[in-house]
Amino acid sequence: MHPFRRPVTILARHLLRDNQRISALGRAGDVAAAHRVFDAMPQRDVVSWNALLTALWQGGRDLPAARRLFDAMPARDVISWNSIVAGCLAHGDLDAASAYFARAPRRNVATWNAMLAGLVRLGRMEDAERMFEEMPERNVVSFTAMVDGLARCGQVARAREVFDAMPERNLVSWAAMISGYVESSMFVEAKELFQAMPEKNVVACTMMITGYCKDGDVESARRLFDGISVKDVISWNAMITVWKEQNAQAFDHELSSLDDLFLSHQRPCPQGRSTHAVAIKAMLESSISFSNALMTMYSKCGNVGESELVFMNLRSHDIISWNTIVAAYAQHGKYQKVIALFHEIEAHGLTPNDVTFLSVLSACGHVGMVDDSLKLFDLMSSKYAISPRAEHYACIVDILSRAGQLDKACNYIKDMPFEAEKNVWGALLGACQTRGNVQLGELAAMMLTQADSESSGPYVMLSNIYAAAGMWDEVNHVRGRMKQKGIKKQPGYSWTEIADEVHMFVGGDASHPAMSKIISELRKISFHMQMATDEIYMMEELAQESD
Repeated sequence: MHPFRRPVTILARHLLRDNQRISALGRAGDVAAAHRVFDAMPQRDVVSWNALLTALWQGGRDLPAARRLFDAMPARDVISWNSIVAGCLAHGDLDAASAYFARAPRRNVATWNAMLAGLVRLGRMEDAERMFEEMPERNVVSFTAMVDGLARCGQVARAREVFDAMPERNLVSWAAMISGYVESSMFVEAKELFQAMPEKNVVACTMMITGYCKDGDVESARRLFDGISVKDVISWNAMITVWKEQNAQAFDHELSSLDDLFLSHQRPCPQGRSTHAVAIKAMLESSISFSNALMTMYSKCGNVGESELVFMNLRSHDIISWNTIVAAYAQHGKYQKVIALFHEIEAHGLTPNDVTFLSVLSACGHVGMVDDSLKLFDLMSSKYAISPRAEHYACIVDILSRAGQLDKACNYIKDMPFEAEKNVWGALLGACQTRGNVQLGELAAMMLTQADSESSGPYVMLSNIYAAAGMWDEVNHVRGRMKQKGIKKQPGYSWTEIADEVHMFVGGDASHPAMSKIISELRKISFHMQMATDEIYMMEELAQESD
């Protein structure tokens, strides 16, 4: 007979669901929502507390709040202690991490590995070696942390000894040792080890591409790059560096396959995140160029919080690192954060350059800070002796145009020391359409059609300006010119990638073979999102009623 099993209660299912929600919201960086779910839970277990604990220091980057929650926990397990140790180390607080580690009533190999990795990350290799020797149990993560830490400190021979002593190795172990050789300019040894590697992953290949770049062997770097079946943003970054450093004129030629480059940047999040995870295990994220690429990737994925975490974990920052994090926040409209970082750059002994100003001006544009943007634009030449480029003028014109200061924007265009590009006139034309300025709209449209007579955009926008002003004869005239020149309005389109296959969707076209299924799934998703939202609201109302 089978033993009697008590059916899972509704309460237990809700507990599991809420724990999963807290973890998911924490990973997404929405700690406030995670806290609301936690606070509204009628019943909590240690998993609930652990989920919120990790969300606070990882997603919210609020270590003091995490420590307060840890102290308030009614019960703790080994995962609770591992989480607070890892949190302290992620925030660079080695003393606090050591104190929690010493207090932990029970430690497993993950606890020891967290402390070991923290010591390595902070460059405390003597302490790390002592802890490694004291460990009652070691696994592949323990050995790999030591291999990478020793290699990064210049002790490559000792790192190889640890590598050779490993009872088992994984892809991360091999990549860490190869990285150590490459960073120490021991490329012969790196090539020998790479050849012996039983299975080559994208991280190891990328390190070898960097090695070939240092060795001046562009052809071998290109052959290795072409052999990577699934290229991520990091490998592209390495290969682009090779091309730019070896032959700037050949750079455009090497990127002639626009489709390949486009596809490589459409899938940075899943594969880039996986690469980042491998890099963390191998302790490779201390590389400045590697981290800069990671920050850009996360920013493009919409996760600027992850970009900041990568930036915080860098032991030293060059101007490129600062520009990368400033650009990340600028792209997401975080104006106050951008300005704060701008002032921090000089406080750290660096000087903002033209790229820095471009990001700061972009942030001004997101929030309509007209006066601040004009002051910054003037500072470029008056304080920093930086000559504004076309991109800087385009930002200023866009900001003024969005604010409705069209005449002032036009004056800036006239004062440009070079011919205005299409994006400058496009910004002005778009604002003219919004504000109904016929005279400047005609000027902007004329300049755009002279630059690109085949594009339908300027004609359509000018036609809309005329229509809004009731100038129907002019509308018909513009449409007649389009017909005479054979110019047709281009439909909007979008694309997505699933299982390495790109699917394109065009406005008004329902010919995709899976369109019925797509519509059905969208309706299901919409329904479930609404149900989830309703449940959260209901739980919040119940919690308020109970108060």
